[in-house]
Amino acid sequence: MQNLPINLYRAAQVRELDRIAIQERDIPGFELMSRAGAEVFQRITKLWPDVRSVAVFCGAGNNAGDGYIIAGLALAVGLEVCVYAVSEPEKLNGDALVAYRKYRAADGTVLPFQAEQAVNADVLVDALLGIGLDRPVTGLYAEAIQVINAHSSPVIAVDIPSGLNADTGSVMGCAVNADCTMTFIGLKQGLFTGQAAEYCGEICYAQLGVPDDVFTELEATATRVVKVPLPRRDRCAHKGSYGHVLIVGGERGYSGAARMAGEAALRVGAALVSIATRVEHSGLMNLNRPELMCHGVESAEQLAALLAKVDIVVVGPGLGQNDWAKALFNAAIASGKPLVIDADGLNLLANAPTAKSGWILTPHPGEAARLLNCSTADIQQDRFAAASSIQANYGGVAILKGAGTLIASEHQLAVSNTGNPGMASGGMGDVLAGVIAGLLAQGLSLQDAAQQGVYNHGLAADLAAAKDGERGLLASDLMPYLRQLVN
Repeated sequence: MQNLPINLYRAAQVRELDRIAIQERDIPGFELMSRAGAEVFQRITKLWPDVRSVAVFCGAGNNAGDGYIIAGLALAVGLEVCVYAVSEPEKLNGDALVAYRKYRAADGTVLPFQAEQAVNADVLVDALLGIGLDRPVTGLYAEAIQVINAHSSPVIAVDIPSGLNADTGSVMGCAVNADCTMTFIGLKQGLFTGQAAEYCGEICYAQLGVPDDVFTELEATATRVVKVPLPRRDRCAHKGSYGHVLIVGGERGYSGAARMAGEAALRVGAALVSIATRVEHSGLMNLNRPELMCHGVESAEQLAALLAKVDIVVVGPGLGQNDWAKALFNAAIASGKPLVIDADGLNLLANAPTAKSGWILTPHPGEAARLLNCSTADIQQDRFAAASSIQANYGGVAILKGAGTLIASEHQLAVSNTGNPGMASGGMGDVLAGVIAGLLAQGLSLQDAAQQGVYNHGLAADLAAAKDGERGLLASDLMPYLRQLVN
């Protein structure tokens, strides 16, 4: 997989980068378009070296111009090429019109798109709609997308799959399901979260020769999380050097959640882990993990004695929402300790909102909706805005879980793209909470612990799935890989 840049941008910013390159760095627009088309065609021949025929679907903007460049390059090497025009080509403007006329001058075939016509090609190119889409796709464009998606041949999208919102990653009515997306100049943030995971396929990038200093003119709106190795351990370290984590949770019937969070904290390097849970669980929870120190706690007063001895607190895994849970939750957040709030802790917080700078919140979209008093659909419609809103309203660091997990801190918004659908199983969130707490216990900042915790948690799941498959992946399957990754 290509090593992609770290910085992510909104569509308007990418258009500004494009303008700077053309107007202030004197790179002709048609030259950028030609470079883009060449990058896509090179990617086609690399991914599908036996290709003999190409169908290019072109719309009405510069994205269509890229498509005509691609078609011309394919024609020049003897491939069978047909362009299906959803918009009348002679109505194109500027560089796109030049690209179309150049293709036609080479005797390239252009057919008006009709939904019922048969498309026969080894590879399909989506050059329908670019990054400026701001309303649901309808009419002939929607029909063209349906034809592309129904075809059995692989699809490469030019800059972004048509129908996908470049800023949010949400689908605007319908979208092309691409096997590969070749994107240019600035990485669009919408390619990396939400529904984009289902539509982009492999994401490839080309800077198109735009000078590096152009990118210093704008501040990226988000960054991709990359792995940062933990510092080497002092040879004279002892168990007091790497923190004591307390897991608060495990209502009757839900002891596994607290148990997994505790082991995860140990597996990433926390020195000590205690668990405050129901008395019924306390004598059994560590039978197969004796390193966990389990305490039966039935009141806030009993919890206070444990809180005084620890460095980091996780509250929520299997906690429930009854009076016992509320008493322990309130005692934990009043302790002044750095906190990781997960699961039922988030639900209790939503019922009595407050803000603190010293915690990390880890909601999935449903919990995020409760925190912001909106619907899950609202959260998923713009995950970047949702993560930022949670952080603004509640303080600290907010993690919005899901495909393309977002981590929002006061001054940075980041996205992590590790992980896979096999993680849609019980206990994964509990393990993540423990991982983050274990990193906090070793001295990482809230932001770094959240980002590296999410990244390594997802990567551990990827390694486990690579061994035995995604289906049937259990949260506890991540434990040995977590230990490998932090080392």
